Amino acid sequence: MKTRRQARALALQALFEIDSVGHDARAVIQRRCEDENLSAEGVEFTQTLTQGVIANRELLDTIITQYAPEWPVSQLALVDRNILRMALYELEHALDVPIKVAVNEAVELAKIYGSDSAPRFVNGVLGAFLQEHPPGELRK
Repeated sequence: MKTRRQARALALQALFEIDSVGHDARAVIQRRCEDENLSAEGVEFTQTLTQGVIANRELLDTIITQYAPEWPVSQLALVDRNILRMALYELEHALDVPIKVAVNEAVELAKIYGSDSAPRFVNGVLGAFLQEHPPGELRK
């Protein structure tokens, strides 16, 4: 598995644990990275992604609410909610990640960890977001 894909999977697992049981973020990230024997680049990406989502959770949830109004964020499956948070964080903040890659990786995570309908849901929410926020606007 490629380093960044593995880092995204670990970030999702960490966010799921933090979101569901409230464990300390730093400890969760450290333990998960050690368990997977992740490279230094992978550890850094996992930390950046996880901590970025946590620091921007309120804003990310507001965006999710705007583009998935029929699904209250608190009622979304934990996996779907955290995949969307991660993808939106990457779209807004990870300038070295191409937009298509961020969306594709989110859909792939939804295929692996989500329900049968999760990939379509994630793709739909991100697509709606990108229709109103053209790529050039996101990277200013």
